[in-house]
Amino acid sequence: MSRRSLPDHEALSRELQGLARLSRHSLVERWTALYGTAPPPRTSRSLLIRAVAYRLQERAFGGLKPAIRRALAGEGSDRVANRTRELRPGTVLLREWQGATHQVTIIEDGVLFRGKRHRSLSAVARLITGQVWSGPLFFGLKAMNG
Repeated sequence: MSRRSLPDHEALSRELQGLARLSRHSLVERWTALYGTAPPPRTSRSLLIRAVAYRLQERAFGGLKPAIRRALAGEGSDRVANRTRELRPGTVLLREWQGATHQVTIIEDGVLFRGKRHRSLSAVARLITGQVWSGPLFFGLKAMNG
């Protein structure tokens, strides 16, 4: 992506600070203008603000490197899926679910959740959601199609 000119840091800063004062309708209009499409239905106000701010900064300073874009798009997802094997004891994972943040700590023979040992991330994911889940998928360690 080529940069047209050096960004005006002060103007961008003022614009970013002003996003919080915009109405939801104005945020949706900004999103649509910046992304070329309307935001998904029921997109939270917080996400609208962050997405618009990101795109404004991306336009001013440039976007992500191609390798990072590929990784986020799932290309090379084998490397992402293999991370589950690399978790070492002491690793802490966080997952927000229905407004609550859940924390697990990897231990030698399983995971620690709410002070109790569980045999797997999947067991913890099941406790949190009440449904059968892949623990690595639930905690963001592997892609949906991985």
